[in-house]
Amino acid sequence: MAIDSDYIKNMATQLANFGVQASLDRLNRNEANYQAQRDALSSLRTALSTFKTSLGGLKSGGSSMLVNSATFGQEGYATASVGSTAQPGTYQFFVEQLASAHQLAVNGLTDADVGNSGTLTIGQAGSSFTVDLASIDADGNGSNSLDELAAAINGHSGNTGARATLVRTDGAVSLVISSEKTGAANALTLSTGGTGTALANAVASRQELAAAQNAKVRLGGETGMLLENASNTFANLVEGVSLTFSKTHAAGEQPLSVTIGQDKTATKAKAQSFIDAFNTLMGTFDTLTGSGSDSAKRGALAGDSSVRSIEAQLNALVRNGFGGKSLIEYGISADRNGKLTIDATRFEAAVAADPEGFEALFTGKDTLLDTVDKTLATYTSSASGVLKNRMDSLDLNLGRIDEQFDQLQRQYDTYYTRYLRQFTSMMQTMQAMEQTSGLFTSFGTTTA
Repeated sequence: MAIDSDYIKNMATQLANFGVQASLDRLNRNEANYQAQRDALSSLRTALSTFKTSLGGLKSGGSSMLVNSATFGQEGYATASVGSTAQPGTYQFFVEQLASAHQLAVNGLTDADVGNSGTLTIGQAGSSFTVDLASIDADGNGSNSLDELAAAINGHSGNTGARATLVRTDGAVSLVISSEKTGAANALTLSTGGTGTALANAVASRQELAAAQNAKVRLGGETGMLLENASNTFANLVEGVSLTFSKTHAAGEQPLSVTIGQDKTATKAKAQSFIDAFNTLMGTFDTLTGSGSDSAKRGALAGDSSVRSIEAQLNALVRNGFGGKSLIEYGISADRNGKLTIDATRFEAAVAADPEGFEALFTGKDTLLDTVDKTLATYTSSASGVLKNRMDSLDLNLGRIDEQFDQLQRQYDTYYTRYLRQFTSMMQTMQAMEQTSGLFTSFGTTTA
């Protein structure tokens, strides 16, 4: 009888598998359970972070839930930024003059006019900086160029707001120096010292391309109160309203009418954005903690008390009062599943009647948005958040599972080696017995 090595290997494999199968099934179940929980917690953490980001958008930059807007009687004259503190009203503005930045041109220059000695001093708003022509030879060829002069001006450590460019037309070159800031106080001055005659004369006869001037606007019409500003943007020109003017009026023209009032559509849209973000988060809770049914899969975090606690806290917060007001007073209510809905008619009437109360509900310290944000931080923090700690614990469990898989593999290898040896020994014994039996049979035949 020949030894069947494939049979021996097959039997050793089957018996070794049988020896570790129960442990393997248990490890697979545990691994799948831990991984499902971790994936679910990761999804929840992402959903909470997304909701927190949405709240951040509503809170950022001193943003307000109450949206006011400006309506212009004429287009093209101005734009407005209107804050929550703006009071309703109509104002008339007559734009006499727009602010402009100073711009000077030093004309008729060549590279040879720059020279290798002397200074060019540029002054602005009570300060100045000086370019030493002896030290601007960037390419080291022994002579300066207009490009090197412009670069030295722009890169000077003392430069507080002057930009130099070169303008070339029909072989002529002009060094144009512009103020980065508008307004009369930011006018530029140019002077030379110890330079060649050509550069000194060109600077002395410089051309003014744009004057340094303030914006001048009259409140109340063409003969109204004069308002002057270095910039075309008048911050808080009227309480809570900043206006940027872009076009002047001609004498006798109708002044610009600006009406400030509440933007009902934008205010409701902000409230709706909070509702949508909250309901999306509640949908994630429903998916992850659902108990399951014939048509829905059981959630990986079903029955998880800590996750249910997060959901309960958030549901409680949207039912609480802040600043003496609550969402229900503004037509925003939660159903039995925790989802928010808005009664548009009731909302608009309540905001119109008490806009300050609506703002106090959402905006500021320890209000709805602030409290929800702080509550979420407890769970979503990347340093010590509850969900991170839970996920870290599951990662440790998964790491232990990997180690146990390695141990089980070694146990399987031990079983396999032992069974392989035993079956090989058994087959060798059977082969020897068969050979011995053959000898006795042969001996008996010969004797006969």
